[in-house]
Parts: sequence; C-alpha cells; structure tokens
Amino acid sequence: MQGILYEEPSIWQFLFITVIMGGWTAWRTGKSVAENWQNYGTLVVYVLLLGAAIRFIHHALFHGTMVSPQYYVVDTVVLLLFATLGYRYYRTRQMTNNYYWLYEKASPFSWKSK
Repeated sequence: MQGILYEEPSIWQFLFITVIMGGWTAWRTGKSVAENWQNYGTLVVYVLLLGAAIRFIHHALFHGTMVSPQYYVVDTVVLLLFATLGYRYYRTRQMTNNYYWLYEKASPFSWKSK
C-alpha cells in the first residue's frame, strides 16, 4: 500500500498523522459544524482545508510531498469519513434531545420519527 495510500516509509506515520491526529480533528470539526446548525456543505469546505493542513504536517515533519493530488485526496477522504461520522453523531443527538417529541434515535448516527 506504500506509494498508493501513503508516501512515508512506515504506515505508522500515516496512521498517526492522518488517522489519529487528523481523524480526531475532523471528528471535532464535524461536531462543531453540527452544534452550530450549519449544513453539510460547510463541513466539506472545512475538511478540504483540513486536508491541506494535514499535507503540510506530512511535509514539515516527514519531508513528504506538499503538493501531491493523490495523497491529498487520500488524506481528505479519510478526514471526510471521520468528519461525517462526527457530524451525524452530534446532529442525531441534537435532533433527539431538542425535538424529543418528534424524533428518537434509530442508531448513533440517525434518527426516525416517533
């Protein structure tokens, strides 16, 4: 997978920077967007910017390629997955707590009408 999903010599660098650090930041971004009642498009814009920041961290710490469309897309897709999960989790909490007479949780990431 090295060379396709990540450029570092070890997968641990990719997992630490993109999945752990970036994933946590993306989750919190999804939480923030959901709690401020912003739409999903706003979240996508924030994740695109976050993807550039994660590429910079790869470049600054591990001498990775700063401008690489392939790795930027991989990082951004991973971040978008975490951000979407955070967004859906907190939006579900909002909808079921604020409108408890209308909605109930169907899963941690969705709600249904009562």
